[in-house]
Amino acid sequence: MFDMDLPWWEFIARGAIVYCFLLVMVRITGKRTIGQFTPFDLLIVMLLSEAVSNSMNGGDESLSGGLIIASTLIALNVAIAVATSRSRTIADLVDGRPVLLGRDGKIYDEVVKKCRVAEGDVEQALREADCPLHKMKCAFLEPDGKITILQN
Repeated sequence: MFDMDLPWWEFIARGAIVYCFLLVMVRITGKRTIGQFTPFDLLIVMLLSEAVSNSMNGGDESLSGGLIIASTLIALNVAIAVATSRSRTIADLVDGRPVLLGRDGKIYDEVVKKCRVAEGDVEQALREADCPLHKMKCAFLEPDGKITILQN
């Protein structure tokens, strides 16, 4: 149960590499992947965790190895949180920045397509804000994937 097949430092290295790789992949896939979980997105998250589990543990099934990996992931998460709270540059890199989707009653179709936002999502955000399109001052895609509507 406590005998590890790999040295302790390899668990840390494997956990850190997988964490960083997945962080980059999540940032590349865009804001909507993060903010609006559909059943398909939830399935992808579950399958990703299964896909990378062997990459992190290297076939080791010891309790010690699992605890080292879990500690590494939590430590990396805390380190990223501290870094993003202290540096706007790192926060922009990790979290992203809001994107202007439309202004003064006009939706920027090219920007919406580039951000992979469905037209229905913008319409839903307008309804939730109780804002007809012609009264929309600005529409933003926030870093967390939410669409924010400002009215005139």
